[in-house]
Amino acid sequence: MNQSSKVVSAAKHIRLPPLPTIRDLVKLYRLKALKQLSQNFLMDERLTDKIVKAAGKIQNHYVCEVGPGPGGITRSIIKRQPHKLIVVEKDPRFIPTLELLQESCASVTDMKIEIGDIRSYNFDNGFINVPKHNWYEAPPPIHLIGNLPFSVSTNLLVRWLKSISEKSSAWSFGRTSMTLTFQKEVAERMVAQVGEKQRCRLSVMCQFWCDIDYKFTIPGKAFVPKPKVDVGVVTLYPLKNPLIEMPFAVVEKVVRNVFNMRQKYSIRGAERLFPEELREHLGPKMFNLAELDFMTRPFQITNEEFARLCYAYRVICEDHPEILNYDSRAPKGIVE
Repeated sequence: MNQSSKVVSAAKHIRLPPLPTIRDLVKLYRLKALKQLSQNFLMDERLTDKIVKAAGKIQNHYVCEVGPGPGGITRSIIKRQPHKLIVVEKDPRFIPTLELLQESCASVTDMKIEIGDIRSYNFDNGFINVPKHNWYEAPPPIHLIGNLPFSVSTNLLVRWLKSISEKSSAWSFGRTSMTLTFQKEVAERMVAQVGEKQRCRLSVMCQFWCDIDYKFTIPGKAFVPKPKVDVGVVTLYPLKNPLIEMPFAVVEKVVRNVFNMRQKYSIRGAERLFPEELREHLGPKMFNLAELDFMTRPFQITNEEFARLCYAYRVICEDHPEILNYDSRAPKGIVE
């Protein structure tokens, strides 16, 4: 390796000042994973490095880490020298270990510790100095990275898909990417294709707005405490042109109802979009407008066909405005 190559290689990573290992810090501060917060610590530096590597180039970029815990992934992020790192942690018990990392990287990375719920975090304030990119140009130098608690991962993902559809929050800056962990089963659902047993509402909603790359699987035994499932690492890249241009809530409502009766003909779930007295007429009409066989099972419907169903539903709502707020799950006489 010549001298210039050594300089480039050194620039990619930094060596932090000597610090206790994450495992030692967990013992030192008596940090036990809380079951009620779905906490699982990942202490293998090779794996945390691999997660951060999956996020792509982050040197001199802006990173928000979700749920850093004692700071395992945080260390791996810092080694790649982002310009700014925001860690959003709900549990204040981790402040001492995170402050150690903050102090150790002060000369190369501006690290900010935010104690709070990521679901209410204001990305516009956190990334206030980042220039906004046109949606159709190169993605902004922003990355979301995190080992998500299982209890909130799907809910959080759906919230962020909604923000992507609206180009708001972290996506007001452009097509911000996300590299996140999920239960392996959830990760497989996100990428499931037509006809696969894992295909569900989440598959369609993710694929409408993102290109999803299932990076690799981490065995459950790598976490402390060991969860009963393995973990999938997934990177989501928002699409320049989503597969559907409709309000997120309407799309989610159609897809959710169709998958409500997954093993039955798709019309059985779709009919629940309409009041009982209109189902016999409007259910078949929706499938006729979408040019789709109503005997198709939900997991056999392509993304393009689901988009056609959503547009057909919108056309019907234009003729029957009262059904837009109809909710079959609500007590009779009550709308959404």
